[in-house]
Amino acid sequence: MLKPRITELQEKKLVGKHLKMSLVNNRTGELWGNFMSNVKEVRNIIGNDKISLQVYPKNYFDSFDPALEFEKWATAEVADFDNVPGQWETFVLQGGMYAVFDHKGSSDNGIFEYIYATWLPKSDFVLDDRPHFELLGEKYRNNHPDSEEEIWIPIRPK
Repeated sequence: MLKPRITELQEKKLVGKHLKMSLVNNRTGELWGNFMSNVKEVRNIIGNDKISLQVYPKNYFDSFDPALEFEKWATAEVADFDNVPGQWETFVLQGGMYAVFDHKGSSDNGIFEYIYATWLPKSDFVLDDRPHFELLGEKYRNNHPDSEEEIWIPIRPK
């Protein structure tokens, strides 16, 4: 059984690009291709980590619908929003409590099914209405079986 660590996230300033998509109309490859081909334009990035962030509509998780759209961001953390290149967008990631799952392996939805259908209902927490994200660090390798990432799920006590 995969057990998360509960972490209090401090606010982060992010710069990136976003697209509207659904699980049925997944445009993640297009989004990240555009982001990675232009990321060198951003001068004040903190570290090498990238953040894949999802902003879901308020009732997104009430009943599963793979055609329901959400906003997906490809981002990097920056020190400030000074000198943000024109094609880039800013996003302030609000701080708060998160359940952080360390995930190893290629991208499959099994981990998310476990988090939302098994871990969350049995935990002392409920989903909070804040962005969900994956921290893609130095051990992240897109669709590789040895890839490692952190999955951050916004929570609050029941």
